[in-house]
Amino acid sequence: MLFFASLLVNGILAGAIYALIALSFVIVYKSSRMINFAVGEWVMFGSLLVATGLHAFAIGLALSIILACAGMVELACVFGRLVLRQMTGRPLASMIMITLGLGALMRGVGSLVFQRVPGAIPLPLPSEPLILYGVIVPLDKLVAAAIASLCVATVGWFYHASRPGIALRALADNQPLAAAVGINVQRYLTLTWAIAGVVAVLAGLLWTFITGGGISAVLVGLKVFPIVIIGGLDSAAGTIVGAMIVGLLESLSVGYLDGSLGGGFGAITSNLLLIVALLVRPHGLFGRTHEARV
Repeated sequence: MLFFASLLVNGILAGAIYALIALSFVIVYKSSRMINFAVGEWVMFGSLLVATGLHAFAIGLALSIILACAGMVELACVFGRLVLRQMTGRPLASMIMITLGLGALMRGVGSLVFQRVPGAIPLPLPSEPLILYGVIVPLDKLVAAAIASLCVATVGWFYHASRPGIALRALADNQPLAAAVGINVQRYLTLTWAIAGVVAVLAGLLWTFITGGGISAVLVGLKVFPIVIIGGLDSAAGTIVGAMIVGLLESLSVGYLDGSLGGGFGAITSNLLLIVALLVRPHGLFGRTHEARV
């Protein structure tokens, strides 16, 4: 029973970090209907910017995070000016190819620019785990999950209580109507990518702290797509639920199935669940179906 409880705890803690990473995908899709296949590269780039400030310039963790967020916001602004303005009214396939090309470019630049930067980002935490009623709770994962949950709650508050957030929600519902009432579509689309960039920095920091960093952090993007499909592409609440489902399923599979089915089976369980979700409910648990009159 304690083993099962430990697996549940680890799955929930992992799910909280997955939710923050997947949120950077949902933010972009809700406002612009762009499917960002470069989400893993954004997370990788954000974490490497933090590692650069920490190791190369020795400016401390807090200042490194601030400068990394500023760098990702600037990247979003450049991307908005050079690319997003040209993509208005273009087919979905064109927007997908743009994000794939952006991801390839970021991987190449990252490999070249950050090749001498250590990827690890240590946090000042005790190494001993917590033991609650006999259940071992890794302190690093607990802190990372708490920070991720706080970030998710902050983004949710921003979208529901702030004036820019309300404008972004209007943009997500109907871009032409939002433009007709005076909302600057291009400015707010750029803001969307800037928010996604800041979220990617924080997600990359936590992911690197738990699993190690470097260019390999780009692989976390593969975790995002099953989560957002299961939860719903345009649903932040569905993202949280989907992340928890994937985190728990992976943890339980590693604990109970890897020994009999071979190591690594837990890593593909989210993809198997993705196939089931596409067959049973392709718009996700909380996603909206888009119906049109004919």
